Amino acid sequence: MSTFILVIGILLFVGLVVLHELGHAIVAKRNGVEVEEFGIGFPPRAWGKKLKNGTLLSVNWLPLGGFVRLKGEYDSAKGKGTYGGASLWVKTKILLAGVITNWLIAVAIFTALALVGLPQILSNQFTVASDTVESSSAVEASTIVSDSPAQIAGLQSGDKLISIGGQNVTSSDQFLQLTKGFAGQTVEVVYARDGQQQQTEATLNSDSSGGKGYIGMSVGENISRRSTWSAPIVGVGVTAQFTYETLKGLAATVGNLFTAHFAEAGENVTGPVGIFSVLSSSAQDGFGSVLFLIGIISLTLAVMNALPIPALDGGRLFVTIFFRLNKEVLTKEREESIQATGMIALLCLMIVVTFLDVKRFF
Repeated sequence: MSTFILVIGILLFVGLVVLHELGHAIVAKRNGVEVEEFGIGFPPRAWGKKLKNGTLLSVNWLPLGGFVRLKGEYDSAKGKGTYGGASLWVKTKILLAGVITNWLIAVAIFTALALVGLPQILSNQFTVASDTVESSSAVEASTIVSDSPAQIAGLQSGDKLISIGGQNVTSSDQFLQLTKGFAGQTVEVVYARDGQQQQTEATLNSDSSGGKGYIGMSVGENISRRSTWSAPIVGVGVTAQFTYETLKGLAATVGNLFTAHFAEAGENVTGPVGIFSVLSSSAQDGFGSVLFLIGIISLTLAVMNALPIPALDGGRLFVTIFFRLNKEVLTKEREESIQATGMIALLCLMIVVTFLDVKRFF
């Protein structure tokens, strides 16, 4: 079942990019700009069909998202139905349509999850208190410290803790109190791994100094919140809150890069390999976890594409406005050069991120 959920998750991820491009296409058509081709996946082309409205619908061999090709895509292009011939306001709407589409998808996903159980990942996560029912799952091992009692006992990240010293583990706080109470003692730890109940013995540290605590393991519990009438409000509120947190994380990453803290910067970003790894892990926890991750990815796509980085939607808009304000002509050659430079920089970053992902996850 988890493999099936993983496949669905990958299809949903690809669908996010396709819907992003569809947003561009719809807004372009509604504003008189001709859409020459709407592609699912990237070339080489596997199949194509000319639609009644004149747009070529193509399915391509590289299933990495999609693209839209507009008539006269360059800012300097002229003529009826061209992107270049459209007003600055129309260009702005076309370029930001994908961003808005991904943001609204995130709102829709978080709204749907709020009705059945939206994971709480922030301590101050937005909710409507009067219409919120909170529930929590089993306490789960998170980080295992090297050479700690937990590692020596064979415990692993992801193990679901059932009892310690004969006392049932009911919450993260209670687990911390139990390990403190059993300090210096050898206790039986009962846990579940891959659905199978197991047990081991751990000799706890007599004190929590040295950075390892009493057992050398951090734990967490999956807390979810359900809402009814306030679900749409929660969906919008959580999306706005996550948007702020994403921007804050990006600012911290850029700060680490400029101060040469490359390791710290690398911990905050991930690429296709990392996304696939996280999707695989989420698939083990069910479709709800995968859907939540897809919502986070959709929001991240919206935020990233809004940034003034050449080769991205926000960057393209920034370049257009910059040249307009300076009363300079943005020629086709100059625009191609700027976008190509941005694309090369993004590809280099993707290679570095992929390397870090492989190192981190495998």
